[in-house]
Amino acid sequence: MYSLSSGLRTLVLGHTACRRTLAAVPVTQWLVRTMFMWWSSVLSALEPLPLFWPMVETSMWWWAPASSRLEMQLHTTWFMCCTAYFFLYKTHLFPQEEDMEIEGVEFNVLRAFHHELRVDALAWSPESRLDRIPTIRFCTAAADRRLRLLTSDLQDRHEVKVMEGHTSYINHLVFEPTEGKQIASVSDDHTCRVWDLDGNESTTLRLRSPGISVCWHPEEVFKLMVAEKKGTIRFYDLVTQQAILSLDCGQSPLMSADWCLTNTIKVGAVAGNDWLIWDITRSSYPQEKRPAHIDKARLFKWSRANENLFATTGCPGKISSQLLIHHLGHPQPVMIGSVPVGSGLSWHRTLPLCVIGGDRKLCFWMTEM
Repeated sequence: MYSLSSGLRTLVLGHTACRRTLAAVPVTQWLVRTMFMWWSSVLSALEPLPLFWPMVETSMWWWAPASSRLEMQLHTTWFMCCTAYFFLYKTHLFPQEEDMEIEGVEFNVLRAFHHELRVDALAWSPESRLDRIPTIRFCTAAADRRLRLLTSDLQDRHEVKVMEGHTSYINHLVFEPTEGKQIASVSDDHTCRVWDLDGNESTTLRLRSPGISVCWHPEEVFKLMVAEKKGTIRFYDLVTQQAILSLDCGQSPLMSADWCLTNTIKVGAVAGNDWLIWDITRSSYPQEKRPAHIDKARLFKWSRANENLFATTGCPGKISSQLLIHHLGHPQPVMIGSVPVGSGLSWHRTLPLCVIGGDRKLCFWMTEM
């Protein structure tokens, strides 16, 4: 595991490369440390760094300050660390993505984006790309209860569209995965709202408790899954704006839920100390339920590489936060890890590579299928 110190206050767009060449690691780490220390000295003179925990949607480890939030676009392996600014990176695995060893990291900064407020959630658009005509598009949820849609070509074009409507904390947001023309967000204001890219609110779904997680069907754009804090998960038809199916945890609070994108009959969640798995074709009650974290469970994420693999995290503790990687064919976790004050959880698009954020760094674990 690598560790770099930093006092980063900005989110940068860049390009990184993971290599198996150990000789390059010390030089790379020295360069990264030097850059981060420079940023730290400059920005610490401007204002003290607030303490915000990292949030990760990622496909590999990275290092970031405890004052940042992180997000990664899995299908192109980009990530952001963000507070008042954004640092955006693009990553590659060398020599092949199938290699199980990742021993070094290199990156090039491409673009920095200023963000006025603390970022509480972030989602990537599937339209984002870095080819001959670069297009970067992502949406943030900030502490002022607004969404901001940022679009850039990494040159002259840089647009920010503000979306207003939520009246309380925004817990999660996601782009429609096929074309990225819509955004769904859930909030403590007991609503799930669907927005178009012009900032118009096209749909408002009234919930019975705070919205915790929202997931779009990977192919059918009119199907949306919304998880509520009181322990209910509902599937909505966006055409009729009616619930077509519901699942019940049997306990609360529900802290996180995820739809298995490689097998959409599977839904997973964490509530209390337990993880729960549903087969939505069989029953509204979970088919499997097991205790996971003695300090309460916080996040649940399915692997994108294996429909039977998933990860859960415990609530951030004073010393460390626990990560458990589970396989439905095994009665016990297949891997256990921990990081200081951990937050965020994500998987690589094609590899069994899991990552969470900790105190000034990100840590990942490679799991056998």
